[in-house]
Amino acid sequence: MKGLLAISRVIDAVNGFIGRKIAWLILVAVLVAAVNAIIRKVFNVSSNAWLELQWMLFGAVFLMCASWTMQVKEHIRIDIVNNLLPRRLRHWIELLGHLIFLMPFCVLIVYHSWPFFLRSYEINEQSLSAGGLPQWPAKGLVVVGFLMLTFQGISEIIKQIAIMRGDLADDDVHGGHAAAEAEAQRLLDQAKEQGLAS
Repeated sequence: MKGLLAISRVIDAVNGFIGRKIAWLILVAVLVAAVNAIIRKVFNVSSNAWLELQWMLFGAVFLMCASWTMQVKEHIRIDIVNNLLPRRLRHWIELLGHLIFLMPFCVLIVYHSWPFFLRSYEINEQSLSAGGLPQWPAKGLVVVGFLMLTFQGISEIIKQIAIMRGDLADDDVHGGHAAAEAEAQRLLDQAKEQGLAS
């Protein structure tokens, strides 16, 4: 199990690194949108390339940060229902959800999107809009994003099995917000103990 956990740590490190870097493209997309809007209003000039760049940047963030989002447990969950269940049952739901739903879906998307991307790349597919951008990079992002999500799914399965076997601590933290709330509560309790808060 130690070897598998080492693989999981590598996957987490790579996806986390990529996710943190790619997330900055949101700022780039906002700047592109702002500059495009200003130029359109001031100079009455518009460009399909700038409009398409915005959605490509957003698509890149969505696709390439999905695995990092899963890793830090910030993807959509039904925590209200989930928290009412016994911990062991939650572990089984998490494991079976990854095995039965996530992994087949990711493999299916990669399988079908690869030839879709290759055809687009081979013909150097361009936008149907005048002055638009090439389309094959956006189609390539689908392949890359779902490959990353597939590997993150493998990592999550390894970690879940390790938790169920007792080889890995179960922190039971559901994402960064829960961690932030726990830290805020700890600081508040500490302040109360020191008499700094009522």
